[in-house]
Amino acid sequence: MAQGSAGRLLRLLVAVALTVYVLYRSDPSAVLRAAAGADLSLILLAVLLALVDRALMAYRWITLLCIVDRAARPPLARLLEIFFVSTFLGTFLPASVGGDAVRAYSLSRDRITGPEAVASVFMDRMLGVASLLLLGVTGVVMARDLAANAAVVAALVVTAVACAITLAMIFSERVGASVGATVRLVPAVVVQRMAEGIISAVRRYRRFHGQLAFVLAASVAVQVLRVLQAYYLGRAVGIAAGLPMYFAFVPLILLVMLLPITVNGLGTSQAAFVWFFARSGVAAPAAFALSVLFVGLGIVGNLPGGVLYALRGLVHAGPRHGAGGLRT
Repeated sequence: MAQGSAGRLLRLLVAVALTVYVLYRSDPSAVLRAAAGADLSLILLAVLLALVDRALMAYRWITLLCIVDRAARPPLARLLEIFFVSTFLGTFLPASVGGDAVRAYSLSRDRITGPEAVASVFMDRMLGVASLLLLGVTGVVMARDLAANAAVVAALVVTAVACAITLAMIFSERVGASVGATVRLVPAVVVQRMAEGIISAVRRYRRFHGQLAFVLAASVAVQVLRVLQAYYLGRAVGIAAGLPMYFAFVPLILLVMLLPITVNGLGTSQAAFVWFFARSGVAAPAAFALSVLFVGLGIVGNLPGGVLYALRGLVHAGPRHGAGGLRT
């Protein structure tokens, strides 16, 4: 518990320190001028796109519940409630997967087994990362000088390896057996059984090629919507760069924001926006203002979940399995 609290505090400190440093280097007064002159109509357009991408994200996750018997699934309204509330709570959690954990926990209390709940959230996350990888590689092709940057290449390679391992675990009997054998080396029996259950649930997706392809396509659409959001926010603060630059940089910035070293991408997003956009001659104050608006837009997109949480709580129906927590 103490280590977890220390880790959260450290991430918060890193977020604040990094944000303050980048703000200082970007000239705070110039950042304020850029933000104060922002075009409200373009910001509202970005907000609308954010709400559309949240709806699409909810639909793709619900599609991934295909491994659960239809009769056992909660009603659609309940699934939407779980998604939006967990997304809202994830805004305040230090790790990038905090909202995923809340979603899996909530779903496990509504007639879905713990492994199935975790598997659906895991696949949702991995297919989202895969879509970022696809657009990130496209970005490197569009901005060829990025291919010479070791950090960018390393991020893409790590992401590609994670996606390849996930695909191999699903579709390869040999890899699946190897992962299962590794899990059985864990001394804690409870953890071992839970991990085996999750692996088994994830491997059931090999029967649902169509659903996986749809969710990947929907994930790419979500990332395209986020690029468009950044583009309109950039235009709002006076950045004259064309849309291709956003397609080159924003997917890579989103990969940086996934790093669990700060809170909700705060700090890392500011550094990434300023660093990437400087390569195309965008002034640091405008890029910093764009980064703040982009993070703020993510919070605004999560507000519908906040309304639901205020009205109904995290799991309003209470446990349905006799005991709280994930069940196996």
